[in-house]
Amino acid sequence: MKYPLFNPRVHSLLRGSLLVLLSLAVALLLSDFPHNRATPLLILPVLFAIAGTADTVRCMQRRWSFYHAGVILCIYMDLMALCMILFFLLYPYARWIASSQ
Repeated sequence: MKYPLFNPRVHSLLRGSLLVLLSLAVALLLSDFPHNRATPLLILPVLFAIAGTADTVRCMQRRWSFYHAGVILCIYMDLMALCMILFFLLYPYARWIASSQ
């Protein structure tokens, strides 16, 4: 392939981070964020975010360097975005959290 960004056999930190951030943007649009609609379509951004996080983890090196530290920070960002997407997926189904008595 001409562009290594589109080749899944090549390790790409940019591809993993873009996949996670685009999944977060799609999850924001699907969930209609301030109103938090319940939609099972949010499972797709969860799966793409998990794939992006796995692609970011593939970029880890054996020896510590500043690149290794940057990859760890990107993994933390991926995990925070994944938690937000899971929150958008699960919160509308948890009525006991928002119940007022």
